[in-house]
Amino acid sequence: MGILVLVFIFISLTQHGDAHGPDSCNHGGGLCRVGTCISGEYLAQYCFEPIILCCKNLSPTTTEN
Repeated sequence: MGILVLVFIFISLTQHGDAHGPDSCNHGGGLCRVGTCISGEYLAQYCFEPIILCCKNLSPTTTEN
């Protein structure tokens, strides 16, 4: 019974209007996080609104030669 509840919640989250999904977030250089973004990151979009956020770094990573 508990598994059915989790499946229902997952389906409900994926059906929300502004949810872009984890693939969109990962391809854009972000990470999906639950709750809040960590220090040095900003909310770029939602993986599954309103709980799972897509967070990206404030400063782009640079490569040193």
